[in-house]
Amino acid sequence: MQVVSISSLKGGVGKTSVTLGLASAALAAGIPTLVVDLDPHADASTGLGVEPNGENDIGHLLKNARRADIAAAAVSSPWTSRASAAEDATGPAVLDVAVGGAFSGIYDRPDLKLRNLRRLQTILARQDRYELVLIDCPPSLNGLTRMAWTASQRVLLVAEPSLFSVAGTERTLRALELFRQEFVPGLQTAGVVANRFRDSSSEQRFRLDEMRTMFGSSLISPVLPDQANWQQIQGAAYAVHQWPGDAARQAAARFDELLRGITAH
Repeated sequence: MQVVSISSLKGGVGKTSVTLGLASAALAAGIPTLVVDLDPHADASTGLGVEPNGENDIGHLLKNARRADIAAAAVSSPWTSRASAAEDATGPAVLDVAVGGAFSGIYDRPDLKLRNLRRLQTILARQDRYELVLIDCPPSLNGLTRMAWTASQRVLLVAEPSLFSVAGTERTLRALELFRQEFVPGLQTAGVVANRFRDSSSEQRFRLDEMRTMFGSSLISPVLPDQANWQQIQGAAYAVHQWPGDAARQAAARFDELLRGITAH
């Protein structure tokens, strides 16, 4: 099982959109996948077509980590009902959601002790249903993000080619390295993905070149351009691989490439 956290220090850079794009790629590839929606705003759950489900949300599972069965509590995304093309001899594709909710915010503090940081790791260690777990983290470095990092093998950082996002990503890389040294020696950086890039913007072209200089090989391919119909796709709670049109097909191909890159090792 591979566990990948999708993180950003700054909100509004499309971190959840990247999580949803990777989930769509995993579904299309027939990879049994769980999306853990750790952001108390639960936008990933909404985008996956799943509504909050009371005491089975991720916050309550974390509270009862020693007894929680995340596979039993998770909800199947409606995306799977549209994914008959992804079915094969092994059975239908699996895309489940550990639903987000405000209750998880009780752990989004800067002072969590190690035993609390291990709550999600404890839950995930007991399941064998999924080959891939994608964790959508809050846009902060508080307890929930560090809990996700503790449970993960790799962390993908999402950045927009803008001044504050690039600076925030540099700080996040430093924080991630310190966290790795202190708590999770085996934790790896999956890389930095540039999201919402607009080639028509000279400022964004400049910032993308700056990111190549600052992050070097950590800046991974592909660069994800600003998608004009992304809000429409997410508003309809559809997988990008299931949306018609050339723009959606091109976006789906980019997420296929991104998924292969972050799960290759």
